[in-house]
Amino acid sequence: MASKHGLFGEVDNRSDGVSVIVQGDLKTIDLFGNDILQYAPPASQIKSIEIKSTQIGIYNSFRITGSKTIENQITEISPDIAVCNDCLEDMESDPDRIDYPFVNCTNCGPRFTIIEGLPYDRQKTTMKSFRMCESCNSEYNDILNRRFHAQPIACNSCGPFYHYKDSLKRLTDIRLILQEVSLQIASGKTVAIKGLGGYHLMCDALNDNAVSEMRQKKQRDSKPFAVMFRDIPAAKKYCYIDEAEEKEIKSWRRPILILKQRENLSPSVNKGLNTIGAMLPYMPVHYMLFKSLRTPAVVLTSGNISDEPIITDDQMAERQLMSIADSFLSYNRQIFNRTDDSVIRIINQKVSVFRRSRGFVPRPVDLKYSVEGIIAFGAEQKNSFCIGKGNQAVMSQYIGDLKNPATYNFFCETIDRFSDIFRFRPELIACDLHPQYLSTHYAELFENELNIPLIRVQHHHAHIASCMAEHGLDEEIIGVSLDGTGFGSDGNIWGGEFLIADLKGFTRFKYFDYVPMPGGEKAVDEPWRMAYSYIFKYFGESFDYESVSLFKSIDKKKLSVIKEMLVNKINTPLTSGAGRLFDAVSAIIGLCPEAIFDSEAPMRLESAIDCETNDFYPFQTDNTIVFADTIKAIIEDLPKQKKSVISAKFHNTVAQAILEVSKQIRKEKSLNKVILSGGVFQNKYLLEKSQYLLSRNRFKVFTNHLVPANDGGISLGQIVIASKMRK
Repeated sequence: MASKHGLFGEVDNRSDGVSVIVQGDLKTIDLFGNDILQYAPPASQIKSIEIKSTQIGIYNSFRITGSKTIENQITEISPDIAVCNDCLEDMESDPDRIDYPFVNCTNCGPRFTIIEGLPYDRQKTTMKSFRMCESCNSEYNDILNRRFHAQPIACNSCGPFYHYKDSLKRLTDIRLILQEVSLQIASGKTVAIKGLGGYHLMCDALNDNAVSEMRQKKQRDSKPFAVMFRDIPAAKKYCYIDEAEEKEIKSWRRPILILKQRENLSPSVNKGLNTIGAMLPYMPVHYMLFKSLRTPAVVLTSGNISDEPIITDDQMAERQLMSIADSFLSYNRQIFNRTDDSVIRIINQKVSVFRRSRGFVPRPVDLKYSVEGIIAFGAEQKNSFCIGKGNQAVMSQYIGDLKNPATYNFFCETIDRFSDIFRFRPELIACDLHPQYLSTHYAELFENELNIPLIRVQHHHAHIASCMAEHGLDEEIIGVSLDGTGFGSDGNIWGGEFLIADLKGFTRFKYFDYVPMPGGEKAVDEPWRMAYSYIFKYFGESFDYESVSLFKSIDKKKLSVIKEMLVNKINTPLTSGAGRLFDAVSAIIGLCPEAIFDSEAPMRLESAIDCETNDFYPFQTDNTIVFADTIKAIIEDLPKQKKSVISAKFHNTVAQAILEVSKQIRKEKSLNKVILSGGVFQNKYLLEKSQYLLSRNRFKVFTNHLVPANDGGISLGQIVIASKMRK
């Protein structure tokens, strides 16, 4: 830009931002500033440009000077960026980069996954061990070159390379590797492949034997697999894609996007659900592979044993994944920061993030108040943590379920890395109210070790605050928080909550009726238990359980034991969780009596809807929201209505309950802004129906977009609440 406008001066990359000095007439400098905004790279996010006059020496050129570190100040770290079209063209035409699978420039390539420290210079990345060749060095230092100061710059002569192995052969020539991998995929084999943020497992998404075998070896029974399509036309053949969805699936973030299925892939890909987790190629090697592959779609799932973190270490990957995969494709550059593929869904034409990782992290959430020195440890499932730097909340990548020892180690390791990279010194800790969460235990260890204060934040208050933080709200609002499980301040399990809340505190206005969970957590894995519990609570022993076909399929001894537990109140904690209500209904109508993966029952319940109706079932909103009449009407509908209609009417009932209670709060408290947060609002049908009803009744509705509505967003809520409580 400076060259274009004939301006001399210098620019340096600092830990607190970018500093530019230019000398020239004010009109030209003004044009220069406007062009920076207009022509900035697609992945950049310029938040402000501050201009001031200064005394300078005489410049006779424009140059980049060495990076400068300012104590404890940080500039933002870019997320990883999908390979750009210019670089894809270089793979066809640039003599140094023809068929080179690590091509990148200043507009694309690895960032967060390779960075070890700030400022972002090559010596502080995992590229430091690769010495630039003369050609790359020339481009790196040419101010008019697209690779000027591109830290991961590399070519066939000097950069990382892939290597392949199976039981018979070893290959390093990329052309031979691609031929071999395509033969493996075509013959129904599984290939372990090193990605940007960890290893993946890949097989033909149209070959059911291949997908089923991968499921079995990976120990992942029914949870849907992500699918990478060759290009947009291939994705459109198998998925319905509207304009907003196409924009996001093609964006530089290249997330997994939940789409409605149009044509069948292998039935084992999504096991009867009507959605596909779809993505497009984002690494050069993906594009190269699809040139060789005959199939238009491959399963590309995280390389791990079920429930463990995605593997990044090369030796561990070979040791563990060669028992699942038939061949192994790796490269010789280290992944420093582990990241899964991000997962999003378009709901009401806006992005809803389900899993926030590659492409999103570590971009911060900007706030209107300081969270400096606060660390929030998040929840136990779908964990992410959050650190405060000035007015920015920097959330970690998706960590996972902390009950898994390997995931807990990943959690501890990533906290250390974030503290180091972002020069973070904790002054205040925030954690969940649940005394048995491992994130809470870690917070207590932190508190004792560092002798700094700890604030415990109620789970559903944190859900609501996460959404308020996103939208810059700092006032009293109506908070509707629906999820499966969260520790309540009365010691019970919450999850169907209507709160009057601000960022300092909340009062519980109303909630879903408490129902016993027979067997505690076992009832989450076996939704038929919740079905029995709801019916037993509302209709007692006199109900004809044989009239519901679900109970004919359950062993009578098991039913007898559950009844005994409910009668005698043995291991039957009370829950108001909306997730448990969805579990019960899913089981009653025969969709999911037993859940094999997290949230399977609600997912199958939503997936069953293929009709349009505004009908809903009766319910009561007295002291609590009671669904006795709802359950009774569903059972009466079973012999005469399709499951799709029953499911739609049930979803409409919950949306209607949200509207009714919100109207009650507005009448009593004169509040008109409604926050919808919590994992249940990942349900596209329910969220769109709820937003429609509330908006039609003149409520102003806010939902999560920058962070997940599920427990992955909890740490953001914790950090802003802690900030207000500190004040």
